[in-house]
Amino acid sequence: MSLYKKSFLKLLDLSTEEITGLLDLAAFLKEKKKKGELHRYCEGRNVALIFEKTSTRTRCSFEVAAADLGMHPVYLDPKSSQIGKKESIADTARVLGRMFDGIEYRGFGQEIVEDLAKYSGVPVWNGLTNEFHPTQILADFLTIREHFGTLQGKKLVYMGDARYNMGNSLMVGCAKMGMHFVACAPADYMPGKELVDECLKIAAETGAVLEFIEDPMEATKNADVIYTDVWVSMGEPAEIWKQRIDDLMPYQVRMEYLDNAGPQCRFMHCLPAFHDLNTEIGFEMYQKFGCREMEVTDEVFESSRSIVFDEAENRMHTIKAVMAASLCENII
Repeated sequence: MSLYKKSFLKLLDLSTEEITGLLDLAAFLKEKKKKGELHRYCEGRNVALIFEKTSTRTRCSFEVAAADLGMHPVYLDPKSSQIGKKESIADTARVLGRMFDGIEYRGFGQEIVEDLAKYSGVPVWNGLTNEFHPTQILADFLTIREHFGTLQGKKLVYMGDARYNMGNSLMVGCAKMGMHFVACAPADYMPGKELVDECLKIAAETGAVLEFIEDPMEATKNADVIYTDVWVSMGEPAEIWKQRIDDLMPYQVRMEYLDNAGPQCRFMHCLPAFHDLNTEIGFEMYQKFGCREMEVTDEVFESSRSIVFDEAENRMHTIKAVMAASLCENII
């Protein structure tokens, strides 16, 4: 694996071997963390964390990971910079590249993070865009590998709205790693044809299987992982909720689907999840539409088959691996 001085923008840019190398490095760094061993491989570096969309897991993962590696992270929220407002992306990139050793971006179009990488002269890491969420997929794959021992051939079913960053990135990742990916969604909620065609070409080389199935019972049969995400993405208007609920309620992850898959099946979610009424949005949707649970039932979310918090923790370890691989040579 040679990712030194390179950006991490989308999994399409990486080979199967490079993804495996990042997972191996994440496992190595996780073991160091668990043993309480210092691993300050990037001592004295400074990194900028640009968040045009807020986050709990991504921000905490980058900040803790940077500190563990001996770096100083600087957090820039939407009110803390002029990016895209009074200053162009290119100009912002050239300024930050003079001050920082690496830049994380979480926000909107993929073209923004690509431009940051083009103009900054330092490694740039994609913390989430509308199109892709590659750091989340690394955490997902490390979690699957920990629970199943391997990724090759494992069947992952993504249920719900498969058109955006999570559906896209899981499809790409599964294609790269020789897995069996199923998008389970209404026809209008399937991934775009251009990306599907690209992933099918990758799958032909890796032995991956890609399927697009509307019937949840057919899709979930023999699944190793059933995965979902919220039905309305950040930045979308609240008015969309009713249409999404009407269209996607048959794809709510319920215990009957896990039972249909078999006892080996585990549930995953990138979080946050609307599985009860203990959030403002969840309670608001209950008042408006009578839904106590949205994309997943509380029974599934709180069950022993749910590994969502293993997954959430692994955000830190895999993000640490990404930064270390970009900024340091020959860690392992």
